[in-house]
Amino acid sequence: MSRRVDEAVITRLIVEEALKHLSFLADVDVAVVGAGPAGLTAARLLAKRGFRTAVFERRLSFGGGMGGGGMQLPRIVVEEEAWSLLSEVGCRPLKVEGGLYVADAAEALAKLAVGALDAGAHVLLGVSVEDVVFRDNPLRIEGVVAQWSSVILSGLHVDPLSFKARATVDCTGHEASVLSVASRKIPGLSLSLKGEGSMWAEVGEQLIVERSGKVCPGLYAAGMSVAALYGLPRMGPIFGGMLLSGKKAAEEVARDLTSGG
Repeated sequence: MSRRVDEAVITRLIVEEALKHLSFLADVDVAVVGAGPAGLTAARLLAKRGFRTAVFERRLSFGGGMGGGGMQLPRIVVEEEAWSLLSEVGCRPLKVEGGLYVADAAEALAKLAVGALDAGAHVLLGVSVEDVVFRDNPLRIEGVVAQWSSVILSGLHVDPLSFKARATVDCTGHEASVLSVASRKIPGLSLSLKGEGSMWAEVGEQLIVERSGKVCPGLYAAGMSVAALYGLPRMGPIFGGMLLSGKKAAEEVARDLTSGG
């Protein structure tokens, strides 16, 4: 290596480019909270349609529960109706049986992430959404309040930053953290989380897609957040419902943003 590497230059490049990126994301069309299968699918489809889309993920990795497969066995199952959403990003089926496709868990989450990024979505890792921005009269969610996950884990008191968004999609999984904080803190918002039910894969997969979408003006739910909100059955390591839920939420967001709803 002949070129001299200066530490100050490294720091300056990181700081300048990172702050430029955060400034760009201060006002977006869509804030997707959670980079699991539903969130990455929604982000890819929305970015593909030209909406400025930011994904906030509290961990330093993609995929949500998908990476663990079934009980840490590195395989997942997806129904035929949803397989096209994985094949669109280059996933290969390992086996097909009775309308069920088996996929490698790592390949699925990696390619969903690459698909979202290639479509133009912007992903912030290690960032937790701890609150929402709202307006009343009429009531509307207008963005998210974010903090570095490391700050939260350290227990330090550091004020967060707000990111405005015309639509916010809760894809945080079992915790439904965005819906939860909105239900606790916003007066006049009639929202009560029932908590997910016990396992019933077939019914859970069907209902989670049907119930995905708008919760209140500016706020949408997809993935296991929907189950936590409406008390729907859990489904385990079958992910077709997650993918189709992300798609349905994205279609509803796009329709509302296009029509001004």
